[in-house]
Amino acid sequence: MRYLTVDGMFAGTGIRDSIEGGYLSPSDLGLSSNLSSRLAAWVREYAAAHYAGYNDADQVARLDLEGEKICAAVREELPYAKVEYYSDALMKRSLA
Repeated sequence: MRYLTVDGMFAGTGIRDSIEGGYLSPSDLGLSSNLSSRLAAWVREYAAAHYAGYNDADQVARLDLEGEKICAAVREELPYAKVEYYSDALMKRSLA
């Protein structure tokens, strides 16, 4: 079983190993190109919100909702993994 965390950390890939740490390449995990592109776009948007100081609560809520949807999509594509979501802006975990 693999344990993964989806997060929008601006220096990451959007998916990290929950146990060993470090970010993982979506292609190395075998994620579809569609989901990989969606993940990359979301990480870029999350980074922009980070640099703006997470000062727009509506934007943070929208980004976290999309992150939770991405988390669910990763679970579908990687049924052998336990995947959780971490909101960098709110600094909290969820199983989404």
